[in-house]
Amino acid sequence: MSRIGHLARRFRGACSSAAPPAADDDWAVRRLTAAEAGLWWEMMHQDRRHSVEVARRFIERLPDAPRAAVAAALLHDVGKSDSRLGVWARVATTVLGPRTARWHRYHDHERIGVAMLRTAGSDPLTIALVDGTSTDQRLADALRAADDI
Repeated sequence: MSRIGHLARRFRGACSSAAPPAADDDWAVRRLTAAEAGLWWEMMHQDRRHSVEVARRFIERLPDAPRAAVAAALLHDVGKSDSRLGVWARVATTVLGPRTARWHRYHDHERIGVAMLRTAGSDPLTIALVDGTSTDQRLADALRAADDI
């Protein structure tokens, strides 16, 4: 899909102020370690809702995916929580590029997320999928496709 289309669909979802249903929260937390769940709860509710959608699409593609791969689907954007940017600041940094330290952290969310996952003791597969260095192309392709809304 086009990057513009992807961003437009993400923005539409981000504009919703509704928190994810409690059932989605429970579903996600059951698939994470305790330390990963702590990271997941730090994510904005829009990011948590998106992560559940990505994880469910990922599982539809690969029902036999290991827990660590599902955790990667749920935590692929966890580094965005480090920037503490709201929806409009995220839009601005996406359009204008990084201009402040927080905006730079938002743009560097993959690297930051990988560091967070390492600190949390996540499985090497989870880290490699979030980092984009997984040697399992089937899992990497399925995660990329599931995130391409």
